[in-house]
This record gives sequence, C-alpha cells and structure tokens, in this order.
Amino acid sequence: MMTPGKFIVIEGLEGAGKSSAVSAIKTVLNHRDIPFISTREPGGTPIAEALRDIVKQGMANEHVCDSTELLLMYAARAQLVETLIRPALANGTWVIGDRHDLSSLAYQGGGRELGMAKLKAIKQIAIGDFEPDLTLYLDIEPSLGLSRARQRGELDRIEQQDLNFFERTREVYLQQVAEKESIMLIDASQNMAQVAASITAILIQYVDNI
Repeated sequence: MMTPGKFIVIEGLEGAGKSSAVSAIKTVLNHRDIPFISTREPGGTPIAEALRDIVKQGMANEHVCDSTELLLMYAARAQLVETLIRPALANGTWVIGDRHDLSSLAYQGGGRELGMAKLKAIKQIAIGDFEPDLTLYLDIEPSLGLSRARQRGELDRIEQQDLNFFERTREVYLQQVAEKESIMLIDASQNMAQVAASITAILIQYVDNI
C-alpha cells in the first residue's frame, strides 16, 4: 500500500518571506528524494486562479463584499483540495502550500472580523476536516511586513488594508499557534538566511520523525 504524501503549508503576513520559505522546503525535500509539488492559495488550478484574480484585484466599478471575499476564498480552496492536493497526497506526493485554511481564519475571520463560527461552518462545507500535516507560520510585525511588501512593488487589494487590519490578522495567527501543535512559529524578522535555517531544521526533524 502506498504511503500517503504530507501537506506542508507556509503561512504569514505580507512581507514575511513565504516565497523564500517555500524554496527552503523544496531544498530539503529534494535532498531527501521526496516527490513533491507546490501550489498557492487562492489559486493552484485554472478555476481557482480565476477566483484569485477577483480576490486580489477586485472588479472594476464593483466593490467586493467581505462575505463575497470569504466565499471566493473557500470556493478556490475546495477546487484546489479536491482536484490537486488530495489526489497528489493519495499518490504519495508531498504538497507544499503557499497559504491554506489558516489564512482565512486570520484574514477573513480576524482581519475582516467575520468571526470564527462563520468561518468554521463554511470550512466544513468546502473541505470538511481536511488539515495540513505541518504549518510553518512566519511571524512578523505588520508594519515591518508591509514595509517589505511595498518594496516589492504595487500592493494588491488586500495588501492595501490599514495597519489595524493586519494587527487583527496577526492576533488570530498567534492564537492558532498557541492552540495547535501542528503549527510552528518562525521569527520572520530575521534575515532570510536565518529564516531558511530555522525552516530547514524544523523540516529535517519532521521528516526524520515520520
């Protein structure tokens, strides 16, 4: 019987360095000859990418309501999980995810203040009890993260929210870290080499203990 793959997710605020973190994970898995694919949320499939464009950029002359944003996120997530992530894991392929459900808890539940009860009800409809095997949360002060994000270029619709939005988002992230052993916190205010070293150490230990 084939051993299922593992689902490893990177989470964090804007400017936390998620792309660099994904690269560090890929390096470890390549060294261990572990087959993997990588994806992102929202996105990862043609349908989910189309929904991503609306979430990130909005629509001309029409405001994207907070509840609409939430439902679009879960529609994209359901499509990704069912058509890409679950089949890959069943075939023994590991999946590296740039964001997953924790992002919705933090951004829509916390940042948008839509509440955890609503989020959990919609999650059950969209993906049920599906969870990552390991989540690496890159923690950073919102003001520093946004400063880094601005240096990358133009901010998208969500990145343009005020500082209080990201403070609420980070608060939910930290609450979830405290509650779930499968979420590991990494100090993303360090330089990229230090962050990569922390991720590498955590992932090597995780792989060795499987």
